[in-house]
Amino acid sequence: MIIAVIGHLCMDLIQRADGTETQSYGGIYFSVATLANLLTDEDTIRPVFGIGKNDYDEFVEHLGRYPNVDCSGIFKFPGSTNQVRLVYSSNEERIECSRFISEPIPWKRIRPSVAHADIVLVNMISGMDITLETLDELRMEVREDHIPVYLDVHSITLGINPDFTRFHRPVEQWRRWLFMLHGAHLNEEEAGALTAERLDEQTLAKHILAMNTKTLHVTRGKRGCTAYIDDHKHIQRVDVAGIEPEKGIDPTGCGDVFSAAYCAHYGKSKNIAAAVEFANRVAARKAQLTGSTAIDELSSFRSQNSALQKSSL
Repeated sequence: MIIAVIGHLCMDLIQRADGTETQSYGGIYFSVATLANLLTDEDTIRPVFGIGKNDYDEFVEHLGRYPNVDCSGIFKFPGSTNQVRLVYSSNEERIECSRFISEPIPWKRIRPSVAHADIVLVNMISGMDITLETLDELRMEVREDHIPVYLDVHSITLGINPDFTRFHRPVEQWRRWLFMLHGAHLNEEEAGALTAERLDEQTLAKHILAMNTKTLHVTRGKRGCTAYIDDHKHIQRVDVAGIEPEKGIDPTGCGDVFSAAYCAHYGKSKNIAAAVEFANRVAARKAQLTGSTAIDELSSFRSQNSALQKSSL
């Protein structure tokens, strides 16, 4: 299986509620590392993003420990890699500050990596990772080959204040972002902020699934998640119960991990409900890990995902 992964890389500085700090790779790295740990060495992950030239060599060397990651789509640019500071007042509340946000990834960089892919994950880490025009190019490129495109809406709903702090605000062209996809992922806060009309979740799902998008996933942290699935023009709702972590350390990246785990499972099973349940379990495990420093512990789920490939042969 080949999965193309598109989105901005970050250098995360995480300040937890107890005052301790951790610095680690963030943003699209959560997606890439999760896929690398869940998929086999026979699978291929094709990340596409830029990185500041001073960080490039060290980062590519870091990814070299994953034999299933193809680094040919990673490119360097002048200047600094996107820096994100996350200050938590509790496990649920945080202030996000983003500096040196990268330019949108151009279509010419993306196109080679989506060729012959089995699924494409677009994770809007900064909200400016790609333009709407590029997403349109992507949709048209994969349409004839029926390659699923999964969009993690994430920071599309975030504006930027003059002091670089982020805030939720409606997305004027949300319909254009969310039509003709395999699926889309938002957390509860993003779903509530997406539309100026403040559509309730059920109504939002009805609108999105009417636009030739197959499924909408809304995550709720430790309270689980909900999948809305288009079942022959009827909406099937699947609620997945939350998993109370043994110890809640750091929710940073849990949404990114959820989307990646969903794509890893769905790419093999083609079962939306089962893939959502799997993604919920993997994301709950990530909540117990600090930043991305211990992300390789998610490899404990690899055997479960690899079994899907064997059963489909």
